[in-house]
Amino acid sequence: MSQSAAKRVFICGSALRGQPDHGNLQSATFIKEAHTRPMYRLHAAADGWHPAIYAVDADGISIPGEVYELTQEQYDHLLSTEPPNMYPGDVVLEEGEVLTAMLYPRELVEQYNWLDISHLGGWAAYKASVINA
Repeated sequence: MSQSAAKRVFICGSALRGQPDHGNLQSATFIKEAHTRPMYRLHAAADGWHPAIYAVDADGISIPGEVYELTQEQYDHLLSTEPPNMYPGDVVLEEGEVLTAMLYPRELVEQYNWLDISHLGGWAAYKASVINA
């Protein structure tokens, strides 16, 4: 990918608008709000420091998020700010579009027994529930 090429990325965690790591997107272009198809689980990783999502064959939810267009430089910067073990992988949006998102290995989520927050309806909803608890 050339330095000027753009990449669309699905953001569903601490880099969302209004969340503390939004600045990690630098001046990336906001495209739209979006939801994944209901084929993922969402966990509060590292004591709620960041989300962990992974695909499942059953009992998945639709995760809300935002789509951004990033230059290669912005994308590289975003990757450099992600926690250990997070990796870029494909997610499928409701309308079938496949975008890159930051995923987390399911086996590590299970090993650490991180809280499943799928029922809360997204990372921003989880963070709001913690603040209001």
